[in-house]
Amino acid sequence: MHAPRGSLGLDSVLRFVDVATDALGAAREEIDALNVYPVPDGDTGTNMFLTVSAARDAIREAVAAGADQPTAMKTLSRGALLGARGNSGVILSQMLGAYVARLGEAAPDERHAVSVAEAMQRATDASYAAVGTPVEGTILTVARAASDAAMATAQDDKARARDVFAAAAAAAREALARTPTQLKVLADAGVVDAGGRGLVVVLDAADTTSTGRRPMPVPEPFGTHHIPLPRAGEDLTEDGPSYEVMYLLDAEDDAIAPLKKALAPLGDSLVVVGGQGLWNVHVHVDDVGAAIEAGIEAGRPHRVRVTHFAEQVSETRRKQATRTGRMVVAVAAGPGLKALFEEAGAVVVEGGPGSRPSTGQLLEAITRCGAAEVVVLPNDADSVKVAEIAARTAEQESGIRVEVVPSTAQVQGLAAMAVHEPGRTFDQDVREMTATARHARHGAVTVAAKQAITMAGPCEPGDVLGVVAGDFAVVGQDLEAVAREVLERLLGGGGELVTIVAGEGGEQLAAACAAYVEDAHAAVDVMVYDGGQERYPLLMSVE
Repeated sequence: MHAPRGSLGLDSVLRFVDVATDALGAAREEIDALNVYPVPDGDTGTNMFLTVSAARDAIREAVAAGADQPTAMKTLSRGALLGARGNSGVILSQMLGAYVARLGEAAPDERHAVSVAEAMQRATDASYAAVGTPVEGTILTVARAASDAAMATAQDDKARARDVFAAAAAAAREALARTPTQLKVLADAGVVDAGGRGLVVVLDAADTTSTGRRPMPVPEPFGTHHIPLPRAGEDLTEDGPSYEVMYLLDAEDDAIAPLKKALAPLGDSLVVVGGQGLWNVHVHVDDVGAAIEAGIEAGRPHRVRVTHFAEQVSETRRKQATRTGRMVVAVAAGPGLKALFEEAGAVVVEGGPGSRPSTGQLLEAITRCGAAEVVVLPNDADSVKVAEIAARTAEQESGIRVEVVPSTAQVQGLAAMAVHEPGRTFDQDVREMTATARHARHGAVTVAAKQAITMAGPCEPGDVLGVVAGDFAVVGQDLEAVAREVLERLLGGGGELVTIVAGEGGEQLAAACAAYVEDAHAAVDVMVYDGGQERYPLLMSVE
């Protein structure tokens, strides 16, 4: 089914959040280095990156669970709201929410260019409304320039959505270049606004998704690319206490205006975003208690996060100094697999198809393990990007050295874990684990849940599917017959060791397949484990 003419197709949205997350990940350090306003705490790029990645995780999980387009769009908005971090991240979450809400209202006969342009305009209006005291020369200015250009372009009856995206991205870059003329603190530091730069990255991602064009190169230098040291009496000094207070708030809509009125005199950088009973509150204050009490007056604050800017850098240094050793963080898809990884010394995050871990879950595991060096085994193709986001965030926030071994299957992770050696240098260990995971040919057996077309032909519900290197390569009726075919394909390139992991209810099947390998390939060793994973009666690998 095609999306209505005036709507943005769900496939396009999924591509956009992927491109935007990757682009913000690549630009994160640059944006962090530009961060001098409102406080030079060097985390704007990281915060915007985490906000968009939370939105991506949310919508992908919803789509995997079968959500329709309206539900998926609402899930994206809520995911951004719940995952928003920092001043610019909270503003960006409000913009994303307003944008997808307007797209959801598009009539079937509405020109796509018009719906996109008006969605951008609504996003800009929402961002200004969310901020207690709007300041020009920031992300707000860049957003206004982009939406004004989008609306002007959409006036042409021949304009398409791709023209709107291109015009908005170009106008945003021009507005960003002017931000030092609008804020003295930017001019003094020789940088453009960090939040505005982040929004340019997001708009370039939208343009790339729509047109396929690569983003315009950034003119260099864009700034000093280091975080200026604070002067005496300013934020980030120990004798000038200044805190960032953030919390989610369950409250009625009519409680928000009094909340803003109560918070405004307490400090600056006030942003309150959300709706329909759930809000994200962000403010910089000296009196933390008063900021939280204002939330209690309005409703129920939860997930309260308080950061003392003066301690932020010293805390990162302390964490770097106290962390020692090396750990592996592995995603396990079943109780047996969890036990296997834990026995090998890994910190386990439970996940797998249908319940893949979020960036936050992996980030928590990386930081909680207390190691100075961490190797991450995502063990699932769709979790590799999430793991990379968590890794880069942990490096930025906690000073941990993190590398992701791009294992796309549980059995690849087991193979990598088997060669893990903390006594080697970190780089050598990662190289060995990566090479072993890459060389482990992997397959699986599952049962089709719906009618589909596969690489091996059509399948019906109940058919047995054989998976080779992530693709459906065999369609059959008998579990053991399909499993044997998968094993033969994996062994076609030779091999010394076959690993078979039995899923939920697959113990007898695993034993039968092990016996088959021992009879048909006498020179090959076989190892059988009880993995307990759902959906896949067998996982297999050949090394």
